[in-house]
This record gives sequence, structure tokens and C-alpha cells, in this order.
Amino acid sequence: MRADFPAGGGSGAAATPWRVGLLFSATGVTSGVETSQLGGTRLAIDEINAAGGVRGRPVEAIAYDPACDPRAFRRCAERLLTTDGVRLIFGCYMSSTRKAVLPVVEARDGLLFYPTLYEGFEYSPRCVYTGAAPNQNSIQLASYLLRHYGNRFFLIGSDYVYPYESNRIMSDFVRQSRGQVLGETYVPLGAPEAAFATVMERVREARPDVIFSTVVGADTAKLHAAHHAAGFDARRLPIASLTTSEAELALMPREMARGHITAAPFFETLGTPAARRFVAAFKKRHGVHRPVTAAAEAAYVQMHLAMQALERAGTDAPEPLLAALGGCGFDAPQGRVRIEPANHHAWLRPRIAQIGADGRFHIVWDAGAMVRPDPYCVAQNLDDWPADGRRFALS
Repeated sequence: MRADFPAGGGSGAAATPWRVGLLFSATGVTSGVETSQLGGTRLAIDEINAAGGVRGRPVEAIAYDPACDPRAFRRCAERLLTTDGVRLIFGCYMSSTRKAVLPVVEARDGLLFYPTLYEGFEYSPRCVYTGAAPNQNSIQLASYLLRHYGNRFFLIGSDYVYPYESNRIMSDFVRQSRGQVLGETYVPLGAPEAAFATVMERVREARPDVIFSTVVGADTAKLHAAHHAAGFDARRLPIASLTTSEAELALMPREMARGHITAAPFFETLGTPAARRFVAAFKKRHGVHRPVTAAAEAAYVQMHLAMQALERAGTDAPEPLLAALGGCGFDAPQGRVRIEPANHHAWLRPRIAQIGADGRFHIVWDAGAMVRPDPYCVAQNLDDWPADGRRFALS
């Protein structure tokens, strides 16, 4: 399904537009968070065009809905790069979809901007990674959980590449602290509620201190419902997750969400002036009830960074644009963001939040500084991240 966005206003409205491709799912299991990413992207395009576009030319987006299907993502990327005349693609949420798109982008002289946390341990010269790498969320969350809840973990994930790899990384961090992984299980995307009830029986038998979840999308509400139905108390056995955002919270009652924990660079409740302006602008454009997620913020930020680089380079050819991108920075809602030229990942600010009685995230730990991306986790240690947040990371 294709939807062309209007070019927008600005002084270059009559000029030939810069065409960009958008690949976010409006339907399917992760459509809630992907719709928020699309919203952040649209907002950034509006702002750029209202300011006159890029070199006097508006930005025009060609968008497809691949419906969370990696094969559809691949087909849409092929069409964008061959038929639609696009060089820059913004999109993908699940790692399975990114991995489906990357070979096409690499073969067709394109460039993918990927606005989603992911499992790390990857580098493509044709991908810019603007979501959190494991050293910007997993290690901080592991340290916090080990200090506050205990060292006996149970891992549950959706059945695709990101949960397997993310759970492997979390297991490594737990074992660094002489902790134990008492169980690890995976459920198919779109699994019935009974599958999650079965998982909770395994949790009851294992008696962990923490459940670490890499369940994604609409299935997150099923996991929380099963936890609640089993009689577990988040104060004693929280679900800690990197994949639970405001989009997933919107699918569950407050009593099922309260007390659970996640880590991300941005939350809708972040109180900085830049964050408040972003949330207000997002909701004005898309509706007051639309959730604003960290993935939406990453999508918003990466469009601004890409268009800064386009302004400098004067071309959307990937090589000169990437060279220009290394000198760009953006005062994002989370704080100052820039791309590390050595690995094409973003410097981001880790935060940990807990869901309150109001059904919203409340920040309980803040790194206090932007963290250099280390997608292979070669220079990280759990001891770098004290629970009180007074020792900041790494410039």
C-alpha cells in the first residue's frame, strides 16, 4: 500500500522535491509503535518544509505499509529504490525487517535510516542506526535490576532475531554478576493468550527475581495480562523490557502495567523544554491520545539529521551524504544527538523508567550524559553503571 505525503510549504514548494522513502507498518503486530515512528517522521518533514525545505527544495515522502512482513519490506524497498527514484529510506522496526531491507539497500546504492533500538553486533556502510544499541540500554537496565531486584532472571521473547540476540546479551550481563538465567522461552508473533499463561506457569516454577521481556507489539499486553492473572506483584517480580513503550501501554489497563520497568533514551513524560515542545507538536498534529514513543523520537531526530547532512552535501547520494552526516548534530527532545562516524550509530542518553499508577513512565535513573555507541559492547562493564546515576558515562 502506498501513500504519498504532500510536499509541504516553504520557499521551495514549486521546486523539484527531494524524494525520500518511508517503510513503517500501519497494520500488524508492531503497528502501534511503527505508527508512532511514522508520526515522528511526518512531523519532522513538516518542520523542515515549513522552514523552506532543503536548499530551497521541499521534502516529499513516498510511504508504503509493509504490514510487519519482512518479505513485503524487501519488496517495498526494491520498489522505492528502482521505480520511485528514492535513495534515502527511513523505516523498519523489527530486526527481521531491517535485515530484509539491508541487502536491497546495499545492492541498489541506497541508504537506510533505522530508528529503532536493536540487538547490536552489526555494521552496514549503508545503514544509519539512530535507536539504542545494547551499551545504551541493555547494560544500564541489567545493572539497575541486579542492584534493586536480584540476580535470578527469566527471559521471554517473541520468536524472531532481536529477542534471541537481546536475551543472549542480557544473559551475558547477568552472568557477569554471578547471576542465573532460570529459564528462556519464545512465543510466536501473534500467539494466543493461552501461550502466555503457559509461560507464567514456567515462571512460577522457576521463581525468578525478574522477568526480562523482549516480547513486542500487541503481544506485550497479553504478557502483562498473563502476569496479572497469575497473581504476580510487580513490586516483587517486575517485567523489565526494552520493547515496552507508550504504544504498548496504550493497549493495557493501568493495573496490569503498574510497577513494570523499561529503558530508553526518551519517554513522553520527559520534562525538558525540548521534550515538551516535541510531545505537544506531535499530539497537535496526530491527536492528543496518540502515544509518543522513543522510537517516534528517533524517527523524528534522524529525519532532521539526514536533512542537515543533505543541506551540507547538496546531494542525496549516500557516500557524500554520510560524509556530511558526521559533522551534524541535533538538539533532540532527549538531548544533543549526533552520529558516530566510525560506526554510523547515534550518541544517545540512557534512561530507566517505571510505570506509575497513572499508567505512564516515570524516570527512576538517568545516565546524565550522552553515551558513545558501542554496538559490539567491547568497552562496557556493569560496574560503569551504578544504580544511583551519580557516575556518568563516557564521552
